[in-house]
Amino acid sequence: MSATLLAVAFWSSLGLLAYTYLGYPVLLWVWARLRTRPVRRDPALLPSVTVLAVVQDEAAQIERRILNLLDLDYPRDLLELVIASDGSRDDTVARARAYAHEGVLVLDFAERRGKPAALADAGRVARGEVLVLCDARQRIEPQALRLLVAPFADPRVGVVSGAIVLGRTGAAVGRGLGLYARYETFVRACESRIDSMLGATGALYAVRRRLFAPLPIDTLADDLVLPCRVLRGGYRVVLEAEARAVDEAPRSARKEFARKVRTLAGVCQLFARERWLLVPWRNRVWLQTLSHKGLRLLGPWLILVLVAASAVHPGPFYRVAFGAELVFFATALLGLGAQRLGRGGPLSVPYTFCLLQVAAVVGLLRFATHRQPVCWKPVPAKPGPAPSEDSLASGRWPPR
Repeated sequence: MSATLLAVAFWSSLGLLAYTYLGYPVLLWVWARLRTRPVRRDPALLPSVTVLAVVQDEAAQIERRILNLLDLDYPRDLLELVIASDGSRDDTVARARAYAHEGVLVLDFAERRGKPAALADAGRVARGEVLVLCDARQRIEPQALRLLVAPFADPRVGVVSGAIVLGRTGAAVGRGLGLYARYETFVRACESRIDSMLGATGALYAVRRRLFAPLPIDTLADDLVLPCRVLRGGYRVVLEAEARAVDEAPRSARKEFARKVRTLAGVCQLFARERWLLVPWRNRVWLQTLSHKGLRLLGPWLILVLVAASAVHPGPFYRVAFGAELVFFATALLGLGAQRLGRGGPLSVPYTFCLLQVAAVVGLLRFATHRQPVCWKPVPAKPGPAPSEDSLASGRWPPR
């Protein structure tokens, strides 16, 4: 390959990487300041709300989850709590049913089918005007629910996403991901001010019940697919950054890596199925889609081209560039070692960046080879019919 082609490959890759991680946020910031679409919020708006939490073998923390939901600052006569157990084999259901006297409805699904199927069935029994989806792990701040529903005073809003806040930890990956979470929140906030975000925070987001529809049972990321379908219907997907769910920052990279792989495999699945997202005249947030999601999937391959071009190019500048790249990857490896020792400091940034790039590659491969299950032990079953009154009364669905 000629030196000219190598130079083009180097600068093209470097330019796209710089735009993806630096240029795009700056563009968003300027764009949001010049063209803001305000969302009408009404703090006094109090629609009926159903909080849905799909859980599986969460006996260790299900009571903490329920107590947290019961402590939310929201009128109890307007709040319905639904816990959907997706084939739990421990005593999650028994512990959750201990709060039936508090109005907590527990749906015990006999088979483990995955979150989309459980959400589909749980959504059929929900009575609230607004559905709030959350996970079992995070703690929702008391005022979050009021803040989350306030933007529904704007009829153009279909989905409202909360924000996730990571607690303190001594692990390098935790500090790196904490910085990354703040970076992501900034990007999403700007996208929300301009028009809409592409997805929502899975730990806490709300959707108008009339816009909620069952997803394919093999959906990997409901917090991506559901907001995108609402967006396609002409509604906005906005961020309410003060509606927060607090999560403990990971102390080990292994679990967080698995979570990121699943998320990025979900992004690949999203683009494969929702192809309208890639068509500018069908997707009004096409630039945001390409910049925020598409180019990040290409990040590892752009880095590969960048390193290969600088390694082969005969010019002195490119040899220096190659040396700088090697230093960066060396600091990432040092960050890995520091993480295992419970330290990290500045090394957590290159380490976390590289961790996310590897996760993108693994996520793509798992999606392409159909090796990323919708649940740990996927059961390819379709969502069943809506629960009957008798089954709801017994708390068992489907009936055995």
